[in-house]
Amino acid sequence: MRAWIGLDLGTQSVRAMAVADGGEVLGVAGRALTSRRDGPRHEQDPEQWWKELAAASREALRGVPRDLVSGVAVTATSGTILLTRPDGSPLTPALMYDDRRAAAEVERVNEVGGPVWSRLGYRKMQATWALPKLLWLLRENAVDGTRLAHQNDFVNRRLVGRDVPADLSNALKTGVDLIAESWPDSVLEELGVPERILPGVVRPGTVLGTVCAEAASYTGIPEGTPVIAGTTDGCAAQIGAGAMRAGSWNTVLGTTLVLKGSSPELIHDPLGVVYSHRAPDGGWLPGGASSTGAGVLARELAGRDLDDLSHQAARRAKLTATTYPLVSPGERFPFHAPQAESFTLGSPADDVDRYAAILRGAAFIERLCFDYLDLLGAPLNGEIILTGGATRSPYWTQLRADVLRQPVTLRENAEPALGMAVLAAAAGRQVSAVAAQMVRTRSVVRPRAGYADDLEDAYLRFVGELNNRGWLTDDVAAHAHERTTR
Repeated sequence: MRAWIGLDLGTQSVRAMAVADGGEVLGVAGRALTSRRDGPRHEQDPEQWWKELAAASREALRGVPRDLVSGVAVTATSGTILLTRPDGSPLTPALMYDDRRAAAEVERVNEVGGPVWSRLGYRKMQATWALPKLLWLLRENAVDGTRLAHQNDFVNRRLVGRDVPADLSNALKTGVDLIAESWPDSVLEELGVPERILPGVVRPGTVLGTVCAEAASYTGIPEGTPVIAGTTDGCAAQIGAGAMRAGSWNTVLGTTLVLKGSSPELIHDPLGVVYSHRAPDGGWLPGGASSTGAGVLARELAGRDLDDLSHQAARRAKLTATTYPLVSPGERFPFHAPQAESFTLGSPADDVDRYAAILRGAAFIERLCFDYLDLLGAPLNGEIILTGGATRSPYWTQLRADVLRQPVTLRENAEPALGMAVLAAAAGRQVSAVAAQMVRTRSVVRPRAGYADDLEDAYLRFVGELNNRGWLTDDVAAHAHERTTR
């Protein structure tokens, strides 16, 4: 038996997990992180990342024999960057993934890099992406020896004890050309980004080096352990869910809804709401994030026992209302509509009806995401794996299977740290095959017979309302109708 270490740098905490070849969790631990927020500003102290990740790692490995530890990989939040000195120490605080102070840089970034961004499928960058933030940082911190570091680059350098390349997944929002697998030099030169500050780039799953003696004494990870290039947190969660075979999808429903899948080809989206990471095997990991989700429940049904509402809803024969559950104004996926707002079709009689209407609307948006992906030509012939807080509700899970009209899979444990343990174990092998060995299935929920007609009528009415309000385009609405009646 071997043990593989996954390290996860989140927003509120870090997490370390040791996992055996067959998926058994041998040790797990976490530590809290603190942020500094003020308006558009969101910063963290990189030294705290290292301190707390090392503490979590030591605890997770406490009962794991040292000779079993065979590899480690790190995941981190997408778009979080800092500048470092030549020795790898932080020159600046870390600008977190949602820091918006670089908003003034975006127009120029998209003007200069637009052709490259379009070729890569996402069309334009946003204010929170890493490249605008890099320009913002360089205005004040252009000193000799400055280096760009993504969040997990900073930790990987500490683990290895020298400069390391960035992985393509974390470099996506810094403008890396995912097709050429290199920096777009002419774009970055015109933007004033010196080549010398950029790390090299490699695919996720590449061996970066081995754990150095100093890092070993601090983290408890044995010296000489291979350090594997990781991914962003969303891709790590997808690996942890085992959605790595072409046509398989991981749909994460928590506060908001996120879909990520696997495709042998790059998906081009004319709306720019779907963009793709590069997979470790050279394929593509397309996905999108909606502004709908379970966050509406906390707002609309504050203080209510949601488990009790689920039990009551399951006993009711007819629940016909549908709520479009926007957590905040504006929609990002499966359509782009900054003016979108929540609405309800029908008249819920009580809290049970209101609860069921929100769940139904979220399930309808999830289905519309798949209809849109089908229109774009994405493969949808694989497993659909549900993760996120919504899977704690059997009622909601069954409703989603009924609406999607196909079985859905629930995992025993699907989280970014597990995904990194899988990626570490897969160095030199197919990630999908290793995930099949290490990611364990809890259950498969199948759609119920006799529920389709009522749900499909309600779904098409919902699609029609989105179209009538001008948020959903005619071609997408027509495709949803056509796919429903096949």
